[in-house]
Amino acid sequence: MAEKSTLSDSKSPPFVIKTVEMHTGGEPVRIITEGYPKIQGKTILEKRAYVRDNLDVFRKRLMWEPRGHYDMYGALLVEPDDKNADIGVLFMDNKGYSSMCGHASIGLGRYVVDKGIVAATSPQTELVIQCPTGPVKMWVDYQDGRSGRVRFHSVPAFVFALDQEVDVPDYGRVKVDIAYGGAFYAFLPDSSLGLDLRTAPVQAVRTAATAVTEAVKKAVPLRHPEHPDLAFFYGTIITDGRDEYDPTPTVQTSVFGDASVDRSPCGSGTTARVAVLHRRGQIEPSKARQFASGPTGSVMTGRPVRETKWGEFDAVIVEVAGNAYYTGTAESTVEPDDPLKNGFLVK
Repeated sequence: MAEKSTLSDSKSPPFVIKTVEMHTGGEPVRIITEGYPKIQGKTILEKRAYVRDNLDVFRKRLMWEPRGHYDMYGALLVEPDDKNADIGVLFMDNKGYSSMCGHASIGLGRYVVDKGIVAATSPQTELVIQCPTGPVKMWVDYQDGRSGRVRFHSVPAFVFALDQEVDVPDYGRVKVDIAYGGAFYAFLPDSSLGLDLRTAPVQAVRTAATAVTEAVKKAVPLRHPEHPDLAFFYGTIITDGRDEYDPTPTVQTSVFGDASVDRSPCGSGTTARVAVLHRRGQIEPSKARQFASGPTGSVMTGRPVRETKWGEFDAVIVEVAGNAYYTGTAESTVEPDDPLKNGFLVK
């Protein structure tokens, strides 16, 4: 079944948008560099609300087919209102606008250095990106004129609930951990859903995770320590259940937005999972854990750095690291008589 964007021609603005294409662990990062209309709003959350309410056709044109695909992901650079930030960014996916994205931030780290938005220094370049969830501090390896691996500290991560029981249609009653790593996720092992991440088809993982997401949304009201607008449930991450520390990677698959399957281990999800492991005493700051993607096997590392507080929540600053790569550039256009010019999704 195809879902179409229905913006009328009379409201459709001119459209020539340039992008830089990257991926982090296989997950696309479409960085929008030129052509977006002027974005109104003083704060980054006001800008996020403005593009959501007034410019959403641009997201659909760039994320949805025929220019994108069901699991496309984008980043729109904006002026930050945080005086300590080098740039601001709005994240977008097949459903809307996320509050934080680790894999896209890793790509943006390289892009900001390579474009000279921040002057490069060796052996690493430090910068700050303002995301809707808050400032994200980053370090980009830089040697011999080339950027490389990126690590970041996001906003404080915290556990919202441990062993929360929810009834999931077709799967029964399961226990999930709910944590925030820039966005809210539920975590549970594959065995509790009758799956094995090593062998299960991606569609089976997508279906199970989506069922959990919908069940948690209905059963668990969320609270954000600062912004009610960010108290939304973003997705479910199914793990291999190997939570005790091990030098080999633990596997996880993140399903977020409108049932989008993350090809990477998921940066914000890894941040949240480290918060859970830290709360349970299963990870130490001196030992970074490897987190592998179920679909691709790509790896990020994560470790707790220091404990802190955020409002009512005991929290932890988490360091996540990974690699992003360039795949090309693009210029997207629209022909006025194209009946599918505003995008569609095939579900």
